[in-house]
Amino acid sequence: MNKRIERLIEACGNIVFFGGAGVSTESGVPDFRGQNGLYNQKYRYPPETMLSRSFFMSNTSDFYDFYRDKMIYPEARPNRAHIALARLERLGKLRAVITQNVDGLHQMAGSERVLELHGSVHRNHCARCGRFFDVRAITESAGVPACGCGGVIKPDVVLYEEALDEALLRESAALIADADMLIVGGTSLGVYPAAGLIRHYRGGKLVLINRTPTPMDGAADYIFRENIGDALGE
Repeated sequence: MNKRIERLIEACGNIVFFGGAGVSTESGVPDFRGQNGLYNQKYRYPPETMLSRSFFMSNTSDFYDFYRDKMIYPEARPNRAHIALARLERLGKLRAVITQNVDGLHQMAGSERVLELHGSVHRNHCARCGRFFDVRAITESAGVPACGCGGVIKPDVVLYEEALDEALLRESAALIADADMLIVGGTSLGVYPAAGLIRHYRGGKLVLINRTPTPMDGAADYIFRENIGDALGE
């Protein structure tokens, strides 16, 4: 762990972590905007189109072809950052993880209080009867996954054109406002409304860990230009 970050953590007992896609890249899950991200790959449609509500409704089969190929990484395992955050929670230092990721790696590492702003690939429900399905309903099917009732099985991920859960946003904002230290890692802070949650922080220990600049750099108390795993890992 970065020694400066370690000293900051030692002095705090109510830490909240806010993370994005960069937290999972060391686990082999690509981000959207990086060099190997989805936005820099060539598809028939732009990724933001294929991951939109309207595309899901009008091109459902194409949606699932892309979703299976680029959104689900069953072999991914928690990396140093996930493991370090889970350990900080067990030590009573970290109060919650607020994540924009949908891969479930924080829970796999042992974190218990995880607020998933954009949902999870591990939760899926029938759009007709509401029956729950795990990720295998998507990965082990072909074409459009269907429930026994005939309804389409939809992932519980927030697509473009869909709103984030208001209750989850309020809970996240309250946690951030109450924190004595907010660590923001692996995110360019360019996706709203999630990125706007950072503005609720009123403390004096806003720590940004990201390899590239963010719109919140000017408000940060500490900035670390390094991989999140290098910054937090033991």
